[in-house]
Amino acid sequence: MDNTEPSVKMEKAFRNYHVETEWHRNWKAAFPPGFREVSFSDTTLGELHRADVHTPCGTTLEFQNSPICLEELKSREAFYPRLIWILNGKKFKGFRVLKSLPDVDDPRIADYDFCNTAHLSMIRKSDFIQGRPRVLSFQHPELRKLPLTSYYYSFCWKHPHRVWYHAKNPIIVDLGGHFIYQLKHRRQLSEDYPYLHIMTRKSFIEQYAGRFY
Repeated sequence: MDNTEPSVKMEKAFRNYHVETEWHRNWKAAFPPGFREVSFSDTTLGELHRADVHTPCGTTLEFQNSPICLEELKSREAFYPRLIWILNGKKFKGFRVLKSLPDVDDPRIADYDFCNTAHLSMIRKSDFIQGRPRVLSFQHPELRKLPLTSYYYSFCWKHPHRVWYHAKNPIIVDLGGHFIYQLKHRRQLSEDYPYLHIMTRKSFIEQYAGRFY
């Protein structure tokens, strides 16, 4: 007779059904064994949660190779207060990194909003408030001398997995290679502007593996 707790059975079934990919294994292998597959029990709900990587600083890293439902996303974010999602962006359709951006916190553009288009442009907040926004390219005299960064980028995602728009925790997109991209949003008067913050995979791992790297 199998006396295994129902929650444990569910967790085992979930793990067996979602066979780990090479991408998933490679990410976990970048961290010390003691950080990987750390289990936590939720005594209130009678559930078992197993973190892909859980660091001594209390941060949980979840490597997501396939889409998940909104219910699962909310469940994990509710359980892990310090969670970072790492997504396999190589499987995304229509995801492209576009152009370098200026520093989104540069005080020189505090009175401007980015336009959510493939072409880099902005509008004045004052024009938006008056109901007659005028699109300004970065060749406009007001923006022409604004320096561009090497770490912020615009992007497009034609067929997004919309469940990720509901995520409250940081999202990292892995497109392969030495660099990864954190999805961020600039709060704006017109509408929030999504952009990417590029970093090296190595620096990210060092940050959370610490002295164990």
